[in-house]
Amino acid sequence: MNRIELIAPCHFGLESVLKKEIVDLGYEITEVEDGRVTFCGDVEAVCRANVFLRTAERILWKVGSFRATTFEELFEKTREIPWENYIPKDGKFWVAKAASVKSKLFSPSDIQSIMKKAMVKRLQAKYGIDWFQEDGSSYPVRVFLKKDVVTVGIETSGASLHKRGYRAIAGKAPITETLAAALILLTPWRKDRILVDPFCGSGTFPIEAAMIGANIAPGMNRSFLSEEWDNLIPRQAWYRTIDEAHDGIRQQVEMDIQGYDADPQVVRVARNNAAEAGVEEYIHFQEREVSRLSHSGKYGFVITNPPYGERLEEKKDLPALYRTLGERMKEMPTWSTYMITSYEEAEQYFGRKADKNRKIYNGMLKTYFYQFLGPKPPRRREG
Repeated sequence: MNRIELIAPCHFGLESVLKKEIVDLGYEITEVEDGRVTFCGDVEAVCRANVFLRTAERILWKVGSFRATTFEELFEKTREIPWENYIPKDGKFWVAKAASVKSKLFSPSDIQSIMKKAMVKRLQAKYGIDWFQEDGSSYPVRVFLKKDVVTVGIETSGASLHKRGYRAIAGKAPITETLAAALILLTPWRKDRILVDPFCGSGTFPIEAAMIGANIAPGMNRSFLSEEWDNLIPRQAWYRTIDEAHDGIRQQVEMDIQGYDADPQVVRVARNNAAEAGVEEYIHFQEREVSRLSHSGKYGFVITNPPYGERLEEKKDLPALYRTLGERMKEMPTWSTYMITSYEEAEQYFGRKADKNRKIYNGMLKTYFYQFLGPKPPRRREG
């Protein structure tokens, strides 16, 4: 089992960002689909993908792919997968999730039930037992059906990879850590450029930026389900990966990252989250209204997740809020503004048409990543 395939789901619209991350880790991409990137690696790739990828939602170990249009076909072809290569005799296994798009088989509960029966049938024959205790390590299975093609993977991450471990309390309308990281990576921001989030909430944008700038691996302070799989992944592979993560941290780095929020309690939460993430020294959090947004520096970035007004009573406040943000940015003419929002009239009240606009699904919510580009800074003269 030297060469394996792994599937990394991500937010719809951000596949290119995840693809670049995987290539930068040294792995070969085999397929890119809506909300999913598949790549090849060795068993150590399971560890490295979980620890280092900032924009993947989870990592699945691909164990099979086949066509099925009837439940009988689904059963037989699931049974053909060599489950004994992955799941030990005492393993706990179940089909945790099934999703179907444009396929004849569309009932998730039926798909889950039939596939579990097929897995049991196969493993009973291989292990020569009628009853599974299922008191060992967990091997949850996820399955996607698209146009009758069934793709089967075993979950390696456990809790979703957006759960970095630093955000004990989230703000009112939190953006996930994986989405925040992906949006930052879509911009030209680098650690030597200023970054301000005037609606910082629980601090996710500033914290993810600081982690990127200091090269802190997003998964180095949490655990993963597949750490228990001593039948598949040697413990040394995890040790090597964590050593690699520690060795990669930039110890001496200076950054100007700021997060503002009008609510003092929210600012306290953001500070605590930054401390948990180990990046508090890089970020200045402050209680500040958007009307007081300013910075003496030039060529900086505003990257933010302003209120969307998803609740009706908040909608009435949005024109003034977006207008104020636009007015403040006019006073900072060398700056670039990047904002994610579902508010359809954001450009109108901001006072400028976006130079670029990217549609991104935040869960089931259709949002837009508006990009208002400032001038590029002059090139530094070589000494």
